[in-house]
Amino acid sequence: MTGAGPTTAPVAAVTARSALGTWTFEPLPVDGTTPLGDATLVQLHAWVTAPRSVFWQMQGATTEDVRAEHATIAADPCHHAWLGHLDGRPLVLAETYDPRERVLAGHWDAEAGDVGMHLLVAPPEPGAPPVPGLTSTAVAAVVRLALAQPGARRVVVEPDEQNTAVRAKNRAAGFVEHGLLALPGKTAVLSTCTREAFERSELGGLVR
Repeated sequence: MTGAGPTTAPVAAVTARSALGTWTFEPLPVDGTTPLGDATLVQLHAWVTAPRSVFWQMQGATTEDVRAEHATIAADPCHHAWLGHLDGRPLVLAETYDPRERVLAGHWDAEAGDVGMHLLVAPPEPGAPPVPGLTSTAVAAVVRLALAQPGARRVVVEPDEQNTAVRAKNRAAGFVEHGLLALPGKTAVLSTCTREAFERSELGGLVR
């Protein structure tokens, strides 16, 4: 594995299998020739503005805000957005980024081969029963997505210190918390996970 880092072009798609079904992650099609479709835009807007998504920091955003945000990401060689499907059903919004250039740049000394990661699991549809293990499996799938990026050696996350549920999932996936870090809009808990730590973790075997 090289240390080229995730500023190189991302992989075209990532597919992984789990007990819940097959996960497929594809880049969000947001650029000058393939703009984000209205149906997908409405869906993403509902996800990021849902009450449970408060830590995504887009409460109160309009659909145009969401479109503009993803157009900016699509134009950025250091930041990539992905839509994750489980057996064809869209359920996860994920991002990968180069922490040497984005989010953590100027706040923490990332290394070549570090890949930053964000993920959001879709809120359940009204009246739909919860799917046991969905969030854990989604976290494992997105870690595999991050580790599949060119040159990836370690995954980096920076959840809000108050987001205890996500922090617990991260630890179950093999992440080690390194302490608090002041970032715009939040006090984050800087956490890292090597490929080896993920494979040994509680969640590492959920997705292959």
